[in-house]
Amino acid sequence: MTTLKKGDQAPQFSALDQDGKGHTLANYAGKKLVVFFYPKANTPGCTAEACDLRDNFARFEANNYALLGVSADNAKAQANFRNKFEFPFPLLADENKAVIEAFGVWGPKKFMGKEYDGIHRTTFVIDEQGVIDEVITEVKTKTHASQILK
Repeated sequence: MTTLKKGDQAPQFSALDQDGKGHTLANYAGKKLVVFFYPKANTPGCTAEACDLRDNFARFEANNYALLGVSADNAKAQANFRNKFEFPFPLLADENKAVIEAFGVWGPKKFMGKEYDGIHRTTFVIDEQGVIDEVITEVKTKTHASQILK
């Protein structure tokens, strides 16, 4: 699991979003960046989390935040998810798990007694200089925005 913590330099990443547009950490210099990792597009918990962030998007913008969602879904699944719920932020299609592994959120999980590898729902708040300000591992999907915008 993630060994990244508050005060660490955020990993340099590069990935394509649902529209094939590239995103890197450097693109967000001078902004606070919320990178939220979720297990799968269009599933109940992930939908609740992303919708809560969407519903509070104006608050994020007012406080100089940009948001990026990341999962291992392909671009088509991410585009469908974004369009269905009208998310105002990009969703990275990290199929090769480069960003997921750079942030250390891929690992063993348990569900109904079965163990498998998957994405741990984790959110990183990165400051204007690219330093991790907060790592949220106990994500409350329905009220996630208020966990970030304290």
